[in-house]
Amino acid sequence: MLDVTLIRTQPEYVRMALAKRAVHVDIDAFLRLDDELREVHREVERLRGERNTVSGEIARRQRVDAAAEDLHARAKVLIGHLGEAEQRLQGLEEAHRAFLDPLPNLPDDDVPAGGKENNEVVRTVGQLPQFAFPPKDHVELTAGLGLVDHQRGTKLSGSGFWIYRGNGALLEWALLNYFTEAHIRDGYEFVLPPHVLTYEAGYVAGQFPKFADEVLTLESDERGPARFLLPTAETALVNLHRDETLLEAELPKRYFAYTPSYRKEAGAHRAADRGTLRGHQFNKVEMFHFTTPDQAQAAHEELLGKAEQLVADLGLHYRVTRLAAGDMSGAMAKTFDVEVWLPSLGTYVEVSSVSNARDYQARRGSIRYRPRQGKSAYVHTLNASGLATSRLLPAILEQHQRPDGTVPVPEVLRKWMPCEVLAPIVEE
Repeated sequence: MLDVTLIRTQPEYVRMALAKRAVHVDIDAFLRLDDELREVHREVERLRGERNTVSGEIARRQRVDAAAEDLHARAKVLIGHLGEAEQRLQGLEEAHRAFLDPLPNLPDDDVPAGGKENNEVVRTVGQLPQFAFPPKDHVELTAGLGLVDHQRGTKLSGSGFWIYRGNGALLEWALLNYFTEAHIRDGYEFVLPPHVLTYEAGYVAGQFPKFADEVLTLESDERGPARFLLPTAETALVNLHRDETLLEAELPKRYFAYTPSYRKEAGAHRAADRGTLRGHQFNKVEMFHFTTPDQAQAAHEELLGKAEQLVADLGLHYRVTRLAAGDMSGAMAKTFDVEVWLPSLGTYVEVSSVSNARDYQARRGSIRYRPRQGKSAYVHTLNASGLATSRLLPAILEQHQRPDGTVPVPEVLRKWMPCEVLAPIVEE
């Protein structure tokens, strides 16, 4: 949620920042609504105070058996006026929130305006794979190596699902073990959250109300998804300290979680969505930070460095991209994507989004910290995939494939695998 004080004091800055996302709203109309809300709030407080004074005087007269008919009449009038004012206040508060809730976060000043066409490549790391033989794509490789069973995944659950089998399941689990070991070594606390969340969790994360129709809903009420399958562990982690005030000495808090991610849309039948590149369910390890504002920049750099190191240690060619305002998630102020090269598509695909939400999510979830001196303030929240596996497996297979159809297992994964080289299944 945006800071209302910022909108009041710097309306033109807010207007221009939202325009970088191609979001155009009537700020002037909101400011008029905000003025009216504050005026009515003052009137309600005045009437409540007067009512309390009259009630106190009535009680005093009753104790000494003095007449209070005039005050009873006054109290009745006050109660009527107060009821009308409170009803008006409730309507204004609902309109106020209805304006603020759908607004995305303000992008940082150095974030490019526009959509994904304006994303900026920050750096490219490693050598672009070159092949002296006709390389196979990940769908051919997973089938030939017996790693993924798409046919039976569809039979069990419909399109957009698959089954990891044999060495494919072991390789998937090796990746998750590799991420888990790295994050524990770096001092992150491991969390296994529920996969079913309530509406409040989606609201705090910034996904609701605007994107409520994009999750896999289990139960609905008048607001939308009352219970839904989490689309990412970030949605759970950001809610760990909802409605809490942390001590400054506790920050930063650094967590990571493993969960499947459940998505409503699984893409089409185009090449960019084939295999495990896009589906309704995939595995992901997510990192999350709660920080003070002063710690947020260092935390963002730490998360990006960790995501990059995980990819680099798998021996993959990748790049880092700064997302344009219109390509970022609505809750984020700045995002870097770590993208691996996929030879069959001749392009890069994202395996980690590393984002700073600043105080946007904390305002929605009332997550504060108490400084050593001064008043409490909102924490800043940051998250990063560390990592998503469904695109890593295709990249590992395609970038590391050999002419004989074998694929060496990245060295960092070998202690969890029964073999050092994945070999094609021989039909008997």
